[in-house]
Amino acid sequence: MGESSRQNFLKTINHQQPERVVVDFGSTAVTGIHVRVVEKLRDYYGLAKKPVKVTEPYQMLGEVDEELIQAMDIDVIGLYGEKNMFGVPNRDWKQARTPWGQEVLFPGSFNYTINENGDILMYPEGDTTAGPSAIMPKSGFFFDALERQGPIDDSSLRLEDNLEEFSFVTEHDIDYWKQQAAGVENSGKGIIASLGGTALGDIALVPAMQLKNPKGIRGVSEWYISTLIREDFVKDIFDRQTDIAVENLKRIYGAIGNRIDAVFICGTDFGTQDSTFCSPETYKRVWMPYYRKINDWIHGNTGWKTFKHSCGAVESFMELFIESGFDIINPVQINAAGMDPVLLKKKYGNRIVFWGGGVDTQGAFAFGTPQQVREQVRRQCGILNENGGFVFNSVHNIQANVPFENVVAMLETLRDLR
Repeated sequence: MGESSRQNFLKTINHQQPERVVVDFGSTAVTGIHVRVVEKLRDYYGLAKKPVKVTEPYQMLGEVDEELIQAMDIDVIGLYGEKNMFGVPNRDWKQARTPWGQEVLFPGSFNYTINENGDILMYPEGDTTAGPSAIMPKSGFFFDALERQGPIDDSSLRLEDNLEEFSFVTEHDIDYWKQQAAGVENSGKGIIASLGGTALGDIALVPAMQLKNPKGIRGVSEWYISTLIREDFVKDIFDRQTDIAVENLKRIYGAIGNRIDAVFICGTDFGTQDSTFCSPETYKRVWMPYYRKINDWIHGNTGWKTFKHSCGAVESFMELFIESGFDIINPVQINAAGMDPVLLKKKYGNRIVFWGGGVDTQGAFAFGTPQQVREQVRRQCGILNENGGFVFNSVHNIQANVPFENVVAMLETLRDLR
């Protein structure tokens, strides 16, 4: 009898050759599937027709439920926090129609309005009496954050203003994570949890779409500028945030132990298509000490592996990610400068797990033929899965407009390889 999904997952994240390529679709907010594609997948596998839950509405990611996990032969299950990025609990689902005509399920408190242009406006905590915090253009497929930052006065900047959303976990939170972990304990799958609170400047979170009146540095451009001109202030934020995060991790671990295998730490992007957002020296000063503190506590006290997301051309940061204590890097953006999978596997493959990079969402997957997709999937698996250390996923989430025949080509090729 072959090994279970979890056994293969544990092998691959420990750099041992698994019996087959380990596959993830939907376990994190950066390895998910757009709700439009999830509906097509349900039809493809002959599953019952029903509105798909939008579990991550910012990117309009659809639920990959137990039926799809089995149909797609997925090896990894993800655990998410109780609330989504708008501060709305994912429960009490209600039906709604998207701008492209799909019937979906939104959380019950996901309240929105439609402006005169037909755009959808979303509100923090679903409170339509507050100002909107995000917009989905009428012709779009996901939300964009609306910046609500006031004028910046350096003389009155307070750390507390950029720490408002980083608080200590409550007994309610602990009970929630206990229930989540208990629900998947006997699934036979690998488990990754997005526990939250460890973001360290993730630009998607800086605008704080869940806060009704965010204060402090909340603009994307202003935040990037601040890492240069307000470096000490940013480091002080990270220092306080990290102290809170480690205390929360202690409490959550005390409740769930090693019933999870990996934890999503941070989605801060350091790469562009051709370069990086900052120099290695800046990374070492501003981010590395705090990443090390979080990762060192986890490795010293738990059996969890740590997952770092960063898009872009980050080959020059790969050694730094390893030195920071990360076990897993996602994605492997194979079309970015310097991100040659052969080079990456040779230089770093025995020290960091590559999660993603199985097919190029900006290239063959979106614009190529099914045959090109098949060839790329085979090549990537052949390179990255040698001696373990590779979890298959596309380069970031599967987007709404990917030709479905290319999705099928990817899945059929994976089935043949496995």
